[in-house]
Amino acid sequence: MSVSKRINPYSKINEDTGFSNTGIINGGRFINRNGTFNLLKKGRPFWDRFSVFYTMLTIPVWQFITVIFIFYVVINLMYTGVYFWIGAQQFTGFVLHSGWGDFKELFFFSTQTFTTVGYGRVNPVGGIANVVASIEALSGFLSFAIMTGLIYGRFARPRAHLIFSDFATITSYREKTGLMFRFACYKEHHALSDVTVQVNLAMLIQEDGQANYKYYDLTLERSKIENLPMNWTVVHPIDDQSPLVGFTEEDFRSADVELYVTVRGFNDVYSSTVQQRTSYTYQEIRMNRRFIPMYKETENGTVLELSKLNKSTAV
Repeated sequence: MSVSKRINPYSKINEDTGFSNTGIINGGRFINRNGTFNLLKKGRPFWDRFSVFYTMLTIPVWQFITVIFIFYVVINLMYTGVYFWIGAQQFTGFVLHSGWGDFKELFFFSTQTFTTVGYGRVNPVGGIANVVASIEALSGFLSFAIMTGLIYGRFARPRAHLIFSDFATITSYREKTGLMFRFACYKEHHALSDVTVQVNLAMLIQEDGQANYKYYDLTLERSKIENLPMNWTVVHPIDDQSPLVGFTEEDFRSADVELYVTVRGFNDVYSSTVQQRTSYTYQEIRMNRRFIPMYKETENGTVLELSKLNKSTAV
């Protein structure tokens, strides 16, 4: 489905978004809420397209820890299998003398060799076992070097540390209406400066019997602020210059409306310019709702209540 109503001719069209005008993804989205592009690339081998290093830097912490744990267990099981195949007679110092006992002794010998702990009770005495143990020690050194780089990269990678409201609202604004959403920096002592925000609008338009996407720059009440110590409610006035003037809730759905939001600023902690993206589809735009204030004044100063980021009231 697409909207066929006449779009405001004074609206500023943006042809530089990088998205295609053709192809209907009604009900989908171009940008995910976490800022990643909703895009799947094909036509090349998987390992050409997949980056282990980038993936390990960007996956959630719990997944990062899980991958490390699984890798540690699996690689030690692999070396244990090699030692078991070589034979327990290639080692000395075993306390347990059974099939399962030998396997456990070899597994913990592998973990000690891989981590270079080397308690010394179980030792390789055969030539083949010593060769395999030396290779495992080398792979342990290399693995920890790579892991150190990944952990440092995750900690040191410049980020904006922004959280966006789960939805945007359309409510009364200066005797007209306005499209609003808000965001805030959730880290202590991470106050961005020279912050700019850009909002683009994608709509599925029916023209000459064909449905194509068109992209518009949304004029904002304010697109730049000097500092972001608190939250920022971004407002697009729906006036005579807006492509959304006269739109109903059904029009939003028919046009498969999606807002693309890009925020850039300078993070003093990282001494670097950072950015973060997100998007709102028509399903995440609520009519006749107004955000409530999320800060309060106390004797000790202003308190920003991040738990109220999504709090709104009907108007």
